[in-house]
Amino acid sequence: MPSRCMAKWAELKRYLDKNGWDNYRTTDHYYYRKDGYRTKVSFGSGEIPPPVFRKILKDQLRITLEEFNNFK
Repeated sequence: MPSRCMAKWAELKRYLDKNGWDNYRTTDHYYYRKDGYRTKVSFGSGEIPPPVFRKILKDQLRITLEEFNNFK
C-alpha cells in the first residue's frame, strides 16, 4: 500500500454503509460486521492515523486501498 494511506472516520463509515456491512451496535463507536469480519468506527471527524487505517483495511475489511477508494 502507498505510504499516503489516509482517510477520515466519516469516509470509513460511508464505505461500510454503502458496501453491505451491518451496523449491529452503536455505543461508544459504530460497530459493524459482515461475513464473519468485524470492525468499529469512531464518532470522531478527523483523520484515521495511517498505520491504523492500513491495519483496518488489511485485517478487518480485507480490501486494498484502491478498492476502498473506488467504492467509498
